[in-house]
Amino acid sequence: MNLKNKIVLITGANSGIGNALAEKLIAENYFVIGTSRNGKIENIKSENLFVVELDLTNQKSIENANLIIRTKFNGIDILVNNAGIAPDLDRTEPDLESLRLTFETNVFGLVSFNETILDLVKKNGKILNISSIMATFNIISKIDSTAYRMSKSALNMYTKTLSARLKDRNIAVNSIHPGWVNTKLSTAGAPLSTESSANGIFKLIEIEMGTGNFWNAESQAKMLW
Repeated sequence: MNLKNKIVLITGANSGIGNALAEKLIAENYFVIGTSRNGKIENIKSENLFVVELDLTNQKSIENANLIIRTKFNGIDILVNNAGIAPDLDRTEPDLESLRLTFETNVFGLVSFNETILDLVKKNGKILNISSIMATFNIISKIDSTAYRMSKSALNMYTKTLSARLKDRNIAVNSIHPGWVNTKLSTAGAPLSTESSANGIFKLIEIEMGTGNFWNAESQAKMLW
């Protein structure tokens, strides 16, 4: 393990955008701590990958993952909160079960894990919250996916408040729209590959993003909330 490289922690690195981003970062000489629900990331074989089991809906799992990471690492340069679910995509009417499930992972679990690991993020580090253009208030062209939209809007508010909290530590906190990406969570017709999305996110990681902003990984531009 080459711990001299910058260390990036990615939740949900076993598939989709998180997996493609892990591959991209390892190729660019970063060290990746990747989480998955079963503790496995089978398609990436690298000495610069450390896999941790994490279920964001289980507080004990969050605590165990936190302990394992602290035992192995004394600091993190970049934290990417990527893991999420979208059980109500395309549904036009909300249902309470989807709301509960979605917020359990996308908001409650994410915030719980983030807060337990927060002190490991180094000064001048970055926290990237993978959000969605579907969370914005200025662009609502469809009335679908209420739970998913609400969860990502809540995540954006967390980004804003966290960025203010961590300003004195010079830790940049930003939300990112990864593009309309073809993953198991997406609706039919998504044009962007996970690799293209990961490349866009990587470009943002490499630049000065400021803090408390909402970025579009595809256009490399800031977005309105």
